[in-house]
Amino acid sequence: MLTLYYASGTSSLAPHIALNEVGAEFDAIRIEMGPEGTRTDDFLKLNPAGKVPTLLVDGRPLTEVAATLFYIARSFPEAGLLPGNDDIEGQAQVLSWMSYAASGIHPVMLQGVEVAMPRFEVADQRLGDATWVHGDSYSIADIHLFRLYWRFTGRFEVPAGALPNLKRHHDRMIQRPAVQKTLAAEGLK
Repeated sequence: MLTLYYASGTSSLAPHIALNEVGAEFDAIRIEMGPEGTRTDDFLKLNPAGKVPTLLVDGRPLTEVAATLFYIARSFPEAGLLPGNDDIEGQAQVLSWMSYAASGIHPVMLQGVEVAMPRFEVADQRLGDATWVHGDSYSIADIHLFRLYWRFTGRFEVPAGALPNLKRHHDRMIQRPAVQKTLAAEGLK
């Protein structure tokens, strides 16, 4: 049994999308950030860091975006969200993107355009004209990258014409039924 604790529009959006992508049966429990949600004694027993996402796997908590996405991809290999075990380099490339998203982009997201933009420019250049982060193969790294870009452009005004590759990626992602379903479930646009 899977249970996702999420707060609307936060990092938990990524595993929420992934669960919908793979067609998993799961309970989604919306909580608020702060003392009325992620800082309650009950939630802190599940995740002492008081953060979302928290994914319960048969009652055991799994935290952090990359870990939850990896778990979902490995648990539902037929969805193809991670290259197969015969493609170790492909798996490493997906994990490389996820590491950059988590350590390079996420920490500067709220520091303003002038601080975050250079990190997004690296991702934009790295993405190039590829359809997906891993070339022609849609993966959990696409979900992670989308969530960050979506949040950034929703919060800050990005100069027109900047980050064209990420914009194309965003436009492809926003058309995916799982993304639309998740945004609707979380009451987002």
